[in-house]
Amino acid sequence: MPYAFRNQPLKGLYLTYQFLSTLFIRFPFWVLLGLSSALRPRKTWDFKRSLMVNVIRHLMIVVHQTGPWTTIPNHLAITEGVGIKGVWVGAAAHLITGDLKEWAAVAGVSSVRLPGYWVHKKGSSIKVASPPLPGEKIVYALHGGAYIRLSAHPKDPTANIAHGILKHVDAVQRVFSIEYRLSAGAPFKAAYPFPTALIDALTGYNYLVNVVGFSPNDIIIEGDSAGGNLTQALTRYLTEYQDSPEVKLPAPPSAIILVSPWSDVGGSHLKIVNGSASKFRNSDYIPTLDGGTTYATNAFVGPHGQEFAETSPYLSPATLHPSLHVDFKKFPRTFIVGGGAEVLIDQIRTLKDRMIKDLGEGDGVDGSEGKVRYHEVPDGIHDYLVFPWHEPERSDTLKKINKWVSA
Repeated sequence: MPYAFRNQPLKGLYLTYQFLSTLFIRFPFWVLLGLSSALRPRKTWDFKRSLMVNVIRHLMIVVHQTGPWTTIPNHLAITEGVGIKGVWVGAAAHLITGDLKEWAAVAGVSSVRLPGYWVHKKGSSIKVASPPLPGEKIVYALHGGAYIRLSAHPKDPTANIAHGILKHVDAVQRVFSIEYRLSAGAPFKAAYPFPTALIDALTGYNYLVNVVGFSPNDIIIEGDSAGGNLTQALTRYLTEYQDSPEVKLPAPPSAIILVSPWSDVGGSHLKIVNGSASKFRNSDYIPTLDGGTTYATNAFVGPHGQEFAETSPYLSPATLHPSLHVDFKKFPRTFIVGGGAEVLIDQIRTLKDRMIKDLGEGDGVDGSEGKVRYHEVPDGIHDYLVFPWHEPERSDTLKKINKWVSA
């Protein structure tokens, strides 16, 4: 049962037990395993990667039972700090139409004012939320966390992707992130199911285009894990309703970057015998056979139900459900990142194959006309761009993104 030890005094007792047993039993055992390449999850891994994956996996297991240990930035306030560039972003209810409007009614959610955060390239003199420089490209980042955890705040672990992009991608001077509302479900009070995050992502995109003044041709949307799922959902909405007579939507972005995208919320890939969800459990930090997503799926899908999760291209563009045909023909240039050691790699490959079928494969660097560039690191874990120690793959991938952006 998730979050079984969320309340005191059980939480304190459980954390004490986990701390002592990890310090005196688990950690020494992980060290011993890491000393021998034959005993590491991947023989090609070094000691540090083997140890870090085991530590992070166990931390995720513990958090899944207790909930967060500290206060996490959320949509209710701008979390200040040294160098933090936070702004309030106005609601965008006027851009909600079609299926999105119906889904919002079912879920009982609407567009609201949200915090957003700017991160600038080191040494940049650009003022916060200032209009774009001539020809400036911007990355709109949507963070991961299974729709139930983590944050858009620049101190969040997922912000390491933004910092990496700013360091390695020459054309990008700043990154903007929106603090979308997180989903919750039993044993907590149900809150903010789909399409809340999509509405919030649309709010942030509207801010960049219609308030700050960026042309969609200069916007690149980047999302990792659940943020990758959200990136494709936002792009799908912008393309499907571009000619709507009811609303005037901003044009879709010029490009999207999907980092280890969660592409099958409905879970059809979990049924694959000896698939990556089971085969790579020891080489990834996502801890359980279902990828740790059962609670997240239930909280995120909410009143829409499991069948909707399995058959909606907004939630599961890589679904193996036989009744669904997913169309990507109106999508922009796409860079997909996957790790060959991650539990989600089967569904990421399915997404990649479907996008290439509709858009063609290529990166523009060598003059190829296809729109999809796929980069898979054989020994990469889920969301490896988040982890500064996942080298040299992290820097190599960011350098390839730099070339792709500039092509």
